[in-house]
Amino acid sequence: MAEIKYSATGRRKSSIARVNVTSGTGKIVVNEKSVDSYFPRETLRMIIRQPIELIGATGKHDISVKVEGGGPTGQAGAIRHGISRALTKMDGDLRIKLKKEGFLTRDPREKERKKYGLKGARKRFQFSKR
Repeated sequence: MAEIKYSATGRRKSSIARVNVTSGTGKIVVNEKSVDSYFPRETLRMIIRQPIELIGATGKHDISVKVEGGGPTGQAGAIRHGISRALTKMDGDLRIKLKKEGFLTRDPREKERKKYGLKGARKRFQFSKR
């Protein structure tokens, strides 16, 4: 019998994560590496595990992720978003719980572009009255 696979896409900043959730032992694989070796910071691993811990399914699902673009924080946020969306496809009743915590909302904050005549997006040169 074929394993039922639930897939979803998560996004944050400029990162895109394609997430596949299957029933299993709780193994999380990111870009063919374990989550512990891909994300050395504990806070990022905690962000990724939040939706699983919220629904109380720790150790029940294997998660495989392909993530690209952005930095570690954006990638972790994208993975969390993707896992949450895949879990709602798996069980529609989880949507209320995940939505309440804000895991299904795509974080719209992006980097603001640099403006011409300025040092950055907002930083200006020092004003001189005289």
